[in-house]
Amino acid sequence: MPRPPTLRQKIEQRIARKKGEDVFLTREFKKLGGEDQVVRALRELVDDGRLVRLGYGVYGRAIVSRLNGKPMLYSRDGFAGVARQALDKLGVEWEPTEAERAYNEGRSTQVPVNPVVRVKSRFSRHLHYRNTELVLER
Repeated sequence: MPRPPTLRQKIEQRIARKKGEDVFLTREFKKLGGEDQVVRALRELVDDGRLVRLGYGVYGRAIVSRLNGKPMLYSRDGFAGVARQALDKLGVEWEPTEAERAYNEGRSTQVPVNPVVRVKSRFSRHLHYRNTELVLER
């Protein structure tokens, strides 16, 4: 008789099904088990290099680097895209900064280096990956 899948296996299956998403919130998995169990399973996935922790209750899809064998964020848009995806999932209203709009419209040649967004509503979490942090403008 086959064993039923563990909570970790259920979470991995759900992550695998969500192809277009690179950000996952703890609350997305709360129907699978208790909060402590889900957090423990997500922590194991972080330890195994399948996920990267970006902030409180926010995780990003990860792959293991071929160069150094360490997990790295897996996203076509990089950390800035993942951070914006996380803000959308958290229900935070945001918009690009004036500098980014000027670059996108061709009014400036300065490329914004740090991920910065203007937040329209209250938001106090810190989203970061390694030494890069999302900067919030009010």
